[in-house]
Amino acid sequence: MTIHWYPGHMAKAKNLLKETLKIIDVIIELVDARIPSSSRNPDFDILFGTKPRLMLLNKKDLADDVQTRRWLEYLNKSREKKQRAIAINTMNKEGYNEIVPALKDLAAEKLEALKAKGYRHRPIRVMVVGIPNVGKSSFINKLVGKTIAKTGDRPGVTRGQQWIRIHKDIELLDTPGLLWPKFADPEVGIKLAATGAIKEEILPIEDVVLWIIQWFLAYKPEALKERYKLTELSYDPYEILLAIGRKRGFLLAGGKVETQRTAAVILDEFQKGKIAKVTFDFIF
Repeated sequence: MTIHWYPGHMAKAKNLLKETLKIIDVIIELVDARIPSSSRNPDFDILFGTKPRLMLLNKKDLADDVQTRRWLEYLNKSREKKQRAIAINTMNKEGYNEIVPALKDLAAEKLEALKAKGYRHRPIRVMVVGIPNVGKSSFINKLVGKTIAKTGDRPGVTRGQQWIRIHKDIELLDTPGLLWPKFADPEVGIKLAATGAIKEEILPIEDVVLWIIQWFLAYKPEALKERYKLTELSYDPYEILLAIGRKRGFLLAGGKVETQRTAAVILDEFQKGKIAKVTFDFIF
């Protein structure tokens, strides 16, 4: 199954990015710490080329700590390629104190080259990119210390571009969230749906939740049992969905489980980290 989802405003935004790149010194790319690979837009590597990049693994509070550490080690091996990676938690600003020094370091070579050519000092120009609902607007608001960027709990809220001064030496350009035209790997689409990056209408919610349950069966079964007070787990994710529905009392007339409501609750609790801290994209 190939999943297509590419609203018209994303195609326009991508073209606008191309036009703006020539004045940008450093790219900040936000990814979801739970899916550091699946939440990266593969078009970005082509678009940005060798432009210095700071990768921020957002929502680290929801991700597996060991996996986050391994991802940081892996991504920071690319220092010679002008790349840095920091894990952040937008809720409490954990990791934020590392951002400005990293940006200055990544932009140093470009600014020195400008200085050598006789250009006067100017702020570092930074562009923030990422897929929808990865937390860009919330990140910027916390970075600045007040609500400037638009925020929302549904994908695709930020539609325009805004320049924001975040530091006396740094100007930041906010951009709309960008997905790529199609997900050839259906599991990438499922992971994006599970973490809230694509709209619920794109994939049936029950399919997404059954995939989540299957993942927990394979990697963290005890977390599933503890959260939903299950004494034993079936090998069938659908049977577990039904068992959770019965436990929560989500029943229709005749005792039939209201599966859609049950799935919606499980997805909501997963996305809020109430079942367990997880990382779907493993790195060894």
